[in-house]
Amino acid sequence: MGICISSASSGIHQADDGLENVMHVQENIVSHGIERLGSLYSKEGSKGVNQDAAILHQGYGMEHGAFCGVFDGHGKNGHTVSKIVRNTLPSLLLNQKNASAKTKTVRDHSNEKADDGLAPSEGFHKWKEACISAFKEMDKEIKLQGSLDCSCSGATAVVVLRQGDDLIIANLGDSRAVLGRINDQNGIMPVQLTTDLKPGVPSEAERIRKCNGRVLALKEEPHIHRVWLPHEDSPGLAMSRAFGDFLLKNHGIISLPDISYHRVTPKDQFIVLASDGVWDVLSNKEVVSIISTADSELAAAKSVVEAATAAWKRKFTSSKVDDCTVVCLFLQKRKQQSDFIF
Repeated sequence: MGICISSASSGIHQADDGLENVMHVQENIVSHGIERLGSLYSKEGSKGVNQDAAILHQGYGMEHGAFCGVFDGHGKNGHTVSKIVRNTLPSLLLNQKNASAKTKTVRDHSNEKADDGLAPSEGFHKWKEACISAFKEMDKEIKLQGSLDCSCSGATAVVVLRQGDDLIIANLGDSRAVLGRINDQNGIMPVQLTTDLKPGVPSEAERIRKCNGRVLALKEEPHIHRVWLPHEDSPGLAMSRAFGDFLLKNHGIISLPDISYHRVTPKDQFIVLASDGVWDVLSNKEVVSIISTADSELAAAKSVVEAATAAWKRKFTSSKVDDCTVVCLFLQKRKQQSDFIF
């Protein structure tokens, strides 16, 4: 079972069924009588042990702060790597941020823009530097696990930090973060916050090939590009960035996250993070629609996972169902279903 930690009760209790791989940390989440709500859920597929892990830490860094993360393991020891990252990365990132706050550095950020065309806040730059350092340190810590062979095992990561109205998004691999936003017709629309970092992305493939890695798809799955060693037909990794996978670290697989910024507006309703098992069968629009029509905020993540599992069985009858994991963080007081137009 997973562990839930609540500062309100100062206790640790076991999570409900279906939450074995997720952790919900709550501290300082009540402001002006309104609870900051979110939900998370993970479900094992039919490939074996669930290799996904996730965390939702509300009250992270500040009262209106949050750390959301989904970590998708792969390889023999992927399930162990994803849990190590989930348990270690939040505190590692906060330590890096606090350490950087003690040193004053001057950098030119004049060319950086948020997705609304405005310059990101100074806080974003500090968190960005902390993310880069923390992800690098996280990879080193995984490599130092003497009893854990991660030559061909690893985990992807998609992380969203909320600090007031600032969203800092860090992506490593092919999980995804999507924003649910009200459009001018009072409907809900998806805004994708990350790019799926797969070997088929031209810029990713170019970097890998410059490091003598090979990017090729198998004849039986021509739509899936994989990374191979220069002179061996192994290991065939289907993502271009990850923690671990040290056999390929000299051949283009990196642990440097792609980092972006978004400023929360009154139209932004929620963030959803999910492993690729969800996005392989559900579109961004379908996912935000499911969340918007869920019975409650606490039921939102489970509703998406159940829909994804059903879609796998319907669309790929001869394939094994992938692990599916979702984290939802609501940014505004949730509107009623009847308020939305689909």
